[in-house]
Order: sequence, then structure tokens, then C-alpha cells
Amino acid sequence: MFGKNQKLKKEYDERLLTLILETKKDWEQAKEIEKYLNDYDQDVIVRRKITESKYFYLFKEAKERRLGSD
Repeated sequence: MFGKNQKLKKEYDERLLTLILETKKDWEQAKEIEKYLNDYDQDVIVRRKITESKYFYLFKEAKERRLGSD
């Protein structure tokens, strides 16, 4: 029983790590796009803030799960 739980934890931790890396990449792209805009585009700013919030939420979740300290 414990082996199955460890296997599931490892699988979900890997998924979380992959999702964090993808979200960080999206956040960095959104920051670059916003930096190169000449005028104020609220839609782009909102997308950047949403992506930033997702990244920090996932980062907090990884910290709570102690991802990477095993």
C-alpha cells in the first residue's frame, strides 16, 4: 500500500514541477510582450497578472509539498 502512495506522490510531484516550469515560461513571455508594447493594453496586463498569480500559487503548493527535498 505504501509503495503505491509513494508512486502516486512521485507522479503528481513530477506533473506539478512540469506545470510550474511551463507557467514560468508563459509568465516570462507575457512580461516580454508587455515590455515591448508602445501603448497601454489592459488585456495584455491582465494576462500577465493571471499567469503570475498561477505561477506563485503553484510555487507555494510545491513548497508545501516539499517538492525537491526528497
